Amino acid sequence: MNKLNPLNFFYRLIKNRPTVPRWIIFLLDLTICSVSLLYAYLLRFNMDFEKIKHLGIWTPLLVVTGLNIIFFRIFRTYEGIIRLSSAQEGLRCVSAVFCSSLFLLSSIIIGAVFEVSFIVPMSVLFIYFFIASFLIFSYRILIKELYHRSLKEKLTAENVIVYGKTINGALLKNAIESIPNHQYKVLAFVDNNEKLWGKSIDNAKIYSWEEVKLIAKKCSAKYLFLASDDMQIGVKNEIVDYCLVNNISVKVIPAVQKWVDGHLNTHQIKNLQIEDLLNRPSIKLAPENVQQYLTGKRILITGAAGSIGSEIVRQLAGIHVEQLILCDSSETGLYEVQNQLQQLSRTDENIIIRVCNVRHRDAMENIFKNYKPQLVFHAAAYKHVPLMEMHPCEAVMNNVLGTKIVADLSIKFGVDRFVFISTDKAINPTNVMGATKRVAEMYLGELQKSHKHNGSSVSESFNVQEKVVFYKKSPTKFITTRFGNVLGSNGSVIPRFQQQIDNGGPVTVTHPDITRYFMTIPEACSLVLEAGTMGKGGEIFVFDMGEPVRITDLAHKMIKLAGLIPGKDIQVEFTGLRPGEKLYEELLNKNEEVIATHHKKIMISRVNSSGINNTINNIEYLVELATQNKNMAVVKQMKMIVREFISKNSIYEKLDAEQQLETVQVVVEN
Repeated sequence: MNKLNPLNFFYRLIKNRPTVPRWIIFLLDLTICSVSLLYAYLLRFNMDFEKIKHLGIWTPLLVVTGLNIIFFRIFRTYEGIIRLSSAQEGLRCVSAVFCSSLFLLSSIIIGAVFEVSFIVPMSVLFIYFFIASFLIFSYRILIKELYHRSLKEKLTAENVIVYGKTINGALLKNAIESIPNHQYKVLAFVDNNEKLWGKSIDNAKIYSWEEVKLIAKKCSAKYLFLASDDMQIGVKNEIVDYCLVNNISVKVIPAVQKWVDGHLNTHQIKNLQIEDLLNRPSIKLAPENVQQYLTGKRILITGAAGSIGSEIVRQLAGIHVEQLILCDSSETGLYEVQNQLQQLSRTDENIIIRVCNVRHRDAMENIFKNYKPQLVFHAAAYKHVPLMEMHPCEAVMNNVLGTKIVADLSIKFGVDRFVFISTDKAINPTNVMGATKRVAEMYLGELQKSHKHNGSSVSESFNVQEKVVFYKKSPTKFITTRFGNVLGSNGSVIPRFQQQIDNGGPVTVTHPDITRYFMTIPEACSLVLEAGTMGKGGEIFVFDMGEPVRITDLAHKMIKLAGLIPGKDIQVEFTGLRPGEKLYEELLNKNEEVIATHHKKIMISRVNSSGINNTINNIEYLVELATQNKNMAVVKQMKMIVREFISKNSIYEKLDAEQQLETVQVVVEN
């Protein structure tokens, strides 16, 4: 850099130097005002020094200086750091000058009324005000501009392309280039509006996406900032794929309304999340209908500390429900949810926290008896496939017995709607976890049948030891929701991959061809709330979840989004399918009938099952076997209840072989 560069000199002058003492700023402002008054006299009287001397300058100078001392102290104009000052600080200084001038003007007017001449002519006062205001405001802006320009001389600007929001282009460009401690230069804007192509915003041209690709390569663009909220998923993936291939980092800028005090801060520029690249449009539901139905209700959420349960709680916290009853066996998780609700300004009397396991009937009955919920969201479940494959009895006790207890109590205490959160792993299950969820679905389906086909006011259900008769206050509507893997949920693939990437790898994938359906946590919970509103009883709600995501591709994209190279910086290793895991998930069973709803992305699945007595008796026997900790017998009983349950990569495959052999023997004997 040229040593004679004035900006370089200015930078060296202020580098590592403490801020100027406040008394110096105070004296500088007073000096500017004094000089402004002298110059105002000279302008008014055409540089006639003799006339100015005859009128007297020292008395007006002392009066104006005294007034400025008072008002500068009142407005504290000397406290700001000049090189970091804003327009607001400049306006505060102008306000102080205005007040002192207004005081003098008032004195002149009063003097004229009483025919008393005043020491400062009115014309001089007006000239003084404009000169002093201009100089005090300008020197602050000038020093700030010199400071920022000197910083730019020291920093290497990184080229940025902004996609979208050209309507706020000038504001965006100024905000991006003014971010402290990081020098950006907006190279170009991208907009889909053909009418804007070729035009400029503060010397940055607007291009189509195809045109900007050439510019990005030519000018070595370092970043692409996404400033569009309504971009189609396909377009977003195309842009991100191009950027990842060409080593361009993708960032997300929030809407202008979300900027802090009208300024874009560094921490508000986020890395693009893998959730933003979900391979389908986000499903929009009807929050007005949901809010209208849920307002004033007493609502019980089981599994309230889990990923899904806690998000349901957060969404319900924004609705004026009468009471939220939060139930979970994880006291730490419930404590965290409670803290979050307190930050949302929820009153304690509306929130009931209960550490309780859904398997404990007496404890759950006490909750129903004391708080009388009108709506139940049953999210409590064991969900990890390999672990449940090792512990089928625990899976049955929690996922089947726990669901049965809460459902039975819902009938007994007249709950209006029971919303069960299931999984796509319940469809043609290949593992214990999925099979337990399907058994729970079947149990709820049989309870719903008893409501529809039994005209009496008594519904019979069974406990493990004794038969219990439930006198229904009103028929409970049992509603099931099924969805795929939830992005970001506890123990899901996304947080695990992110942790592995943060630790330097390797990223472990079970199989090169494994695929899964994905959805976000808020979206999944919106489905649950919508189902609780629109369900009439007996439905299984499923999503049109678009195309499944190949997990290997997901891992590669996450590594690239972290600015790393798969296979070089981070290795991807294949560990083999885990017990009970299958290559792909399904949204519907081949025996299920699909019915459209008012929303084109939400469907209802109906499936025919066996008669009520047979199914419930079989489930009762399954629970009894689980209480005896008979793993093999439990899985065998589940296979009898859920005929499509065929184990994969599991020790229970031999049960399928035995069942197939028995079937062949029966056919031969006949």
